[in-house]
Amino acid sequence: MTRKIQIHQVDAFTRQRFTGNPAGVVLNADRLEDAEMLAIARELNNADTAFILAPDQPDHDVRARFFTPRTEVGFVGHATVAAHYVLSALHGAGPRRQRSKAGLFDVEVRGSGDDRRIAVRQSCPPLGRELNERERLAVLDALALASDDLDPRCPLRIVGAGSTRLMVGVRGPEQLKQLKPDLARLTTLSAQLGAAGYFVFTLAPGARDCLTESRMFCPALGIAEDPVSGNAHGLLGAYLAHYELLARQAQRATFCGLQGHFVNRPGRVDVELEFRDGRLDGVWIIGQAITIFETEMLL
Repeated sequence: MTRKIQIHQVDAFTRQRFTGNPAGVVLNADRLEDAEMLAIARELNNADTAFILAPDQPDHDVRARFFTPRTEVGFVGHATVAAHYVLSALHGAGPRRQRSKAGLFDVEVRGSGDDRRIAVRQSCPPLGRELNERERLAVLDALALASDDLDPRCPLRIVGAGSTRLMVGVRGPEQLKQLKPDLARLTTLSAQLGAAGYFVFTLAPGARDCLTESRMFCPALGIAEDPVSGNAHGLLGAYLAHYELLARQAQRATFCGLQGHFVNRPGRVDVELEFRDGRLDGVWIIGQAITIFETEMLL
């Protein structure tokens, strides 16, 4: 039997075409086999593609599965923003709860029209261990950084659970520009450290309206440099809150982060942190998006 699926190509964390982070969004994916999802993701050749399915339990409104060209992953921030940008255009802007292999995520559509923003809530990400001196020097060598390039307020620390990132704080944009990642070495270190990627950031960005600017390298996942990562910005929020590098207002803290400039795909992620009884309770990653094209595929 012929099956028809809808495919959207969306740039997330931007309102300008051909910037931000591209993602595929495949609707009507319920009858696709795992091998077909992987083949479609490989054909679209984005870093990630979201496959949208009908709910199968009463605790959520929509299911999502995420595939890189190599494998399935539990959750992808920019692909979730892209998917709900498409869904809100087709089905309205009500809040939704999404289930994926990484669990449940609340999604809100804030604003209206083309400038609407998609907000995705994550539970509080756990902070892992700080690197020891030997590990720290190995990472710096693989990134072509010196110890003096680091922000002394920011120890190298792993953050996250299923999708871990090593946080590396540097002094400014010049250090971001000079990075020369040894991808083979970083891949080896990922297995040794237990960090799937490296999120290098500065608290002294070139733009005045954002707190951070960053670059991210995930060669162990097949991604040399990720343009704009929503998930990593959520992890960064937890890290900055722990080290008291964020201004808090009562039970809330906010900041925005820039990423993608060095790969000619600039984008922006807004982050909101919720606190309860003095502890971080949840993180919202928020971004805009723009559809590049839509098409249908017959299988």
